[in-house]
Amino acid sequence: MDDRRVLILPPSRRDGAVTRALLERAGCACVVSPSATALAAEVEGGAGAIVLTDAALAAPDIARVVEVLSRQPQWSDVPIVLLCRPDAQSPAISRMLSTLTNVTLLDRPTSARTLLSAVQTALRGRDRQYQTRDQLEALRRTEEALRVRERQLSTADRRKDEFLAMLAHELRNPMAPIRNAGEVLARILPDEERMQSAVAIVRRQITHLSRLVDDLLDVSRITQGRIELQRKPVDLATVVSQAMESVEPLMRSKRHKVVVNGPSYELCVNGDSARLVQCVSNILTNSAKYTDDGGQIRVDLREESKLAVLAVTDNGVGISQELLPQIFDLFVQSDRSLDRSLGGMGIGLSVVKQLIEMHGGTVEADSAGPGNGATFEIRLPLIENTAQTGDEHPVPATPARRVLIVDDNADAANSLSLLLEMEGHDAEPVYDPHDALARLPHFDPEVILLDIGLPGMDGYEVARRVRAQGSAARIVALTGYGQSDDIQRATDAGFDSHLIKPVDLRLLLQEIGAM
Repeated sequence: MDDRRVLILPPSRRDGAVTRALLERAGCACVVSPSATALAAEVEGGAGAIVLTDAALAAPDIARVVEVLSRQPQWSDVPIVLLCRPDAQSPAISRMLSTLTNVTLLDRPTSARTLLSAVQTALRGRDRQYQTRDQLEALRRTEEALRVRERQLSTADRRKDEFLAMLAHELRNPMAPIRNAGEVLARILPDEERMQSAVAIVRRQITHLSRLVDDLLDVSRITQGRIELQRKPVDLATVVSQAMESVEPLMRSKRHKVVVNGPSYELCVNGDSARLVQCVSNILTNSAKYTDDGGQIRVDLREESKLAVLAVTDNGVGISQELLPQIFDLFVQSDRSLDRSLGGMGIGLSVVKQLIEMHGGTVEADSAGPGNGATFEIRLPLIENTAQTGDEHPVPATPARRVLIVDDNADAANSLSLLLEMEGHDAEPVYDPHDALARLPHFDPEVILLDIGLPGMDGYEVARRVRAQGSAARIVALTGYGQSDDIQRATDAGFDSHLIKPVDLRLLLQEIGAM
């Protein structure tokens, strides 16, 4: 298609040849049409300009040309150079002219120079239309590419959520027997300081590992607004104490000097204790990672203008001014240490920011630059001091129950069975869903602790079949699948409750006792 062709509909063959010769000498590509019908067909093949005379407007088939021009895209308005005798504008010609929108009218006869100038001006105007067309086409392609990308991103986001859920499940499976074994060891080892200290380390670290898995999932849950805070009055001194306990092994291994300062009275906020501990732990871990061996970390808790202010200051490697504005962005990490083994996943501080803002607070970072340490400061609204401090509760005493444990992870099932037997329950582990259904009428369990990701038959189907057999046992999902749709599916399948691996013993015993 030649978009710069000049289409000519002359009153005579000789006029057409003369006009064509004139324009071609000036470098214009020309097509002479013998009729308006032929001209209409050429217009559909591409045109830079059209040259007509008043005689052509009087032709009966000129309506074909007008019809073709009426179907132009929005960006297009083919220019027409019309040569017309001053005394030839009849009412019919005037009506025809009113339907054409881009007409240059020349008196007929006209000079060759005037005609050539008019055609060249028309072609320049047409070139500008083509530029607009190209820009619109580029914009269309960009928009289409964005739509496609939004569809590859949507798919990627869905697959990411599926991957994170599966990853969490796979990580939680080995954590469950480790936690169970730690609880067993706490009961059977001598009440000697070194022994119990080792058990405490196992407990703390499995809790920390569980939190890391939760951090990984929190990124997805927070961005989709799927986190609900369990808020109540919380003393921030208790939060700091629990967070320090989780980070203490790292600080001790690096011989950090840690100073904690706080008021003599409680500073209470309306918050989710576990989430606030998570936030403070993430900040303390960040400071510990990027503070050299023997360095100093100071934790200051104070009241300021009806706000609780928690500041963590270190004398570590500091933060560059370029990085500071992005320090709380997702997946942002600093090259602040050559020891990349200290680097995390780049999500901890992002989770902190989101969670603190959900509490109605703010978090900021400041540093004088590389080598000058850093300060992270959390501000939260204070409330009346009505908190019952301390989240530690004794393990509740529960009546002895018959508990059927269904888990294809033999270590998890066996360790949990041993732990429950030490608590006075009659526990029986099975590792196959079909074996569990077969054992049901013989063992007659009062409680069934049922994994979801079982081979051959998932836990949802097992629960449905248990209910179909008429069992009134309390069915508790004990699983690594913990997203909202997993919980809803469990409820629909007949589960009474849903616990996430590795489960806290106190919560588990509460569920066993809740008949």
